[in-house]
Amino acid sequence: MTRWGIVSTVKAPDRDILNFAAYHLRLGAHRLYLYLDAPEQALFDRLKAHPKIKVVACDDAWWAKRKGRPDKHQSRQFLNARHAYNRGVEVDWLAHIDVDEFLWPARPLADQLAALPEACLCARVRPIEALAPAPGDTAPETTFKAFHLDPAERRRAAEAVFPTYGRYLSGGFLSHVAGKLFYRTGIDGLQMKIHNITVKDAQNPGEVALSETELCHLHAQGWEDWQRTYRYRMQMGSYRAELKPQVDRNAGGLSLNQLFTRIEAEAGEEGLRAFHDEVCVAHPEVCDRLAAEGLLRRCDLALETARQAEFPGT
Repeated sequence: MTRWGIVSTVKAPDRDILNFAAYHLRLGAHRLYLYLDAPEQALFDRLKAHPKIKVVACDDAWWAKRKGRPDKHQSRQFLNARHAYNRGVEVDWLAHIDVDEFLWPARPLADQLAALPEACLCARVRPIEALAPAPGDTAPETTFKAFHLDPAERRRAAEAVFPTYGRYLSGGFLSHVAGKLFYRTGIDGLQMKIHNITVKDAQNPGEVALSETELCHLHAQGWEDWQRTYRYRMQMGSYRAELKPQVDRNAGGLSLNQLFTRIEAEAGEEGLRAFHDEVCVAHPEVCDRLAAEGLLRRCDLALETARQAEFPGT
C-alpha cells in the first residue's frame, strides 16, 4: 500500500488548521507533519493527541537551534519542509501544501501515486481557485475556477471571463497556477522549494502531472476574508512588490502589487471592492462564462463533517 502525507507550516485560526488536518486525514493521508508558526499550547496538544499527526511548535527554542527565525514565511516553510523530509519520514510520497489548500482527487491518491513510473520523482497537482458565494447562494459546494494549460488559451479565457481585470491575471487567478508537488521520499540530495524540487542540480526529475487530482485553493473568498490578509500579502506574501507580473506583456504588464496599488490610488476601497466582485465572486454570469470554457468546478469539501469526525467536540 502506497503511503502519502503532507508537510505544512501553518498559521491560521485553530478551526482552519483543524479543518485542514481533518480533511486530509479523511482523504487517506498516512501522516501529517504540521509546523505551528505561532504555536499555542491547546492547539498543539489537540494535534499531538492524534496518532497520525506529527506536530512541531516553532517557538523561540526551535528557531534558536536553527540560527534564528527567518523573517520571510517562505523561508520558514523551506526549512520546516526539509526537516520533515530528513527526519525519517513515514510515507512514500510527501506533498508540501498550505493550510488553505485541499487536495481533490478523482480516485484514491494512493492508487494514483502507486501507478507512477519509477523514474518519476515528483508529481504536480494543478490548482483551482475558490470563488465566494454570490449573494443568496446557500449551496454547500464551493465554486472554483480552473485554467487552461496552454498559455494563449489561458490569456484568451481570462479576458473572456473577467473582462476588466483578466488581462492582468494568469488564468484569472490571484494566486499561483504552478500548483504543488508530491515528491518521493528517501531521495538523496533532494531540495524543495514552494513549487519545485531539485535533485543534484536537476529540476523536477521525471515530473508527471497528477491529472486526476486538483488542488482546491481557498485563496480569496468573501470580501472580509480577502481583506484579512490583503495588507500582509502586499508587504510579505503573494502580492509583494518584488514579484514579477503574472502576465508577461511588452506594454502594460503589471504585477499584482502594482495593480492593487494603482486601483487603490485611483478608486480606494471602492475600487478594490469592484475588483473583488468581478474576479472573486461566483456570480451566475461568471459561472456561465467559466462553464462555457470548461473551467467551472464545484466541490463540497465538507470541512465541518471532517473536523467533527477527527476532532470531536471542536
